[in-house]
Amino acid sequence: MRVVLLTGKGGVGKTSLAIATALRAAAHGKRAFILSTDPAHSLGDALARRVRSTAVSVADGVVAREVAVLEELDRAWSHIQRWLRALLREEADEIVAEELLVFPGLEELVALRAVREVEKTGEFDVCVVDCAPTGATLRMLRFPDALRLFMENLFDLKRRGVRLLRPFAERIGQSRILPSEEVFDSFEQLYQDVADVRQILLDGDRTTARLVVNPTRVAVEETRRSFAYLCLYGVSTDAIIVNRELPATAAGGYFAHWAEREQRELRDIEASFPLPILHAPLYPHELVGIEPLSELGSEVYGTRDPSEVFVRTRPIRISQRSGRTRLEIDLPGCSKEELDIEVRGEELLVRVRDAYRVVALPSSVVGRKVAETRLEQSVLSVLFEP
Repeated sequence: MRVVLLTGKGGVGKTSLAIATALRAAAHGKRAFILSTDPAHSLGDALARRVRSTAVSVADGVVAREVAVLEELDRAWSHIQRWLRALLREEADEIVAEELLVFPGLEELVALRAVREVEKTGEFDVCVVDCAPTGATLRMLRFPDALRLFMENLFDLKRRGVRLLRPFAERIGQSRILPSEEVFDSFEQLYQDVADVRQILLDGDRTTARLVVNPTRVAVEETRRSFAYLCLYGVSTDAIIVNRELPATAAGGYFAHWAEREQRELRDIEASFPLPILHAPLYPHELVGIEPLSELGSEVYGTRDPSEVFVRTRPIRISQRSGRTRLEIDLPGCSKEELDIEVRGEELLVRVRDAYRVVALPSSVVGRKVAETRLEQSVLSVLFEP
């Protein structure tokens, strides 16, 4: 099943374009599913009908669902929550305790488990995901690395330690402070769920992101950073969708200055992203309902099938030449001053601004020294000694 992630700065029109993408795919004969993981949940507003946490048909060949994050957390996180809640109850009230129980990025990842459920039905050709704004999406992409480090380096040690301490804790009446076997089992299941979602996200043959941007300076700058972060985390991006472009008639009169500024931003977008650029106009009316959103899909994609992969990219690549191994990571728009690289045992830690990625190194280079690192033409290249 094809997965298309629509993400971008809040308010740029992701939800409308997600629906338009699914409707256009259905017009090409594809069975489409729209999945909203954005806590704002505006699918129903855009469709002018109620969309629930269970799948509902919204058009011929199109089914929609708004993921209820709290329900998903209860399913994936319940044993862990009960243990943490018991620990926190004496230090914080119930509401504060609930807020402290969810780690950054966890809600989005748990919501994306729904993509697996859609795929398992075998009933759909494409799943279009209306993602949360880019900040939440990037937290989601960062979370698996942190969880993996915990599971691989501390989890087994903590589990063995708890087993040794439990008889003593029970004798002194403090067994509640130690996690039960059910809690450890829940952590393992959560880790497996996250690994499954990560595998879907990093499969460039079936999953690509499309960045939605408005032709304004603030939105373009955030989109440029988001593109670099998606590359850093290994998520392929196959298109940029420029939404709400002023019509040609705006070039004169009151909107002349806005139109001139927008043309500068459009030129910057063309120069900044080595990807197909799709365009959607600013309509004179609000796009609500199937017919207007279908029109939007036709405007954006033309005769193209939105479920196609528009360009195939591999943001992270490993190659060998003359006995040397080279790791390359696309980092568009990144400068040397914003970059920090460190080899830690079997892993390479790459930090770009406030984002970081832990890249597992192939066994063939573990223990080897780094011969050279350089950033040229937006590509980080790390060369290892033979």
